[in-house]
Amino acid sequence: MIDEFIRIAHKIYEAGLSPATSGNISCVDCDNNILITTSGSALADLSEKEIVKIDLRGCVLEENKKPSCEKFMHLKIYQKRPDIKAVIHSHSPAITAFAVSGFNINEDVIMPEFTLSFGKIPTSKYFMPSTMELAEDVSELFKTNNAVLMRNHGVVVGAKSLKEALYSLESIQAYCKTYLYSKVLGKIKTLSKKQIEDLKKLNF
Repeated sequence: MIDEFIRIAHKIYEAGLSPATSGNISCVDCDNNILITTSGSALADLSEKEIVKIDLRGCVLEENKKPSCEKFMHLKIYQKRPDIKAVIHSHSPAITAFAVSGFNINEDVIMPEFTLSFGKIPTSKYFMPSTMELAEDVSELFKTNNAVLMRNHGVVVGAKSLKEALYSLESIQAYCKTYLYSKVLGKIKTLSKKQIEDLKKLNF
């Protein structure tokens, strides 16, 4: 599990999803504890010493290691969504642009596959990073969503595995880049209500 954790961390960085020391990731292990990146670690060259084990109450189970300051958000998501086993918090510039501008992702429906997979991704209120208020607000939105934008901050996704969470994050970034590139090229052509309803009838 540690090897997979590190491999996914490196892939997140390589995909431009969390530059420098931004972002953090976690997953639930076979003992129902949580592996999470340490405070200040960089996903680009994450190593085993920068992964710390905590329990579901947030108590550190390894000495001399400090978990990410966003641990409360990860914990609250796991508590409210037991089906989620992995969480990635990203500062992708393309995705964060939506969090800064106030646009909900997929407010303008432009890509069939994305719409079927995600629907509209909501945005939380602004709270100071690493606070319990942020953790509560984001986790409440996770009751009915698998991805949430954080106002003026970034995005967090949850899934059954880190690999699945990474794929979701890459899909969200692809949507954001496509939307932004389309804005540069000219007027965006969105799908009509009928086209959206027809999509929802598909059984993939």
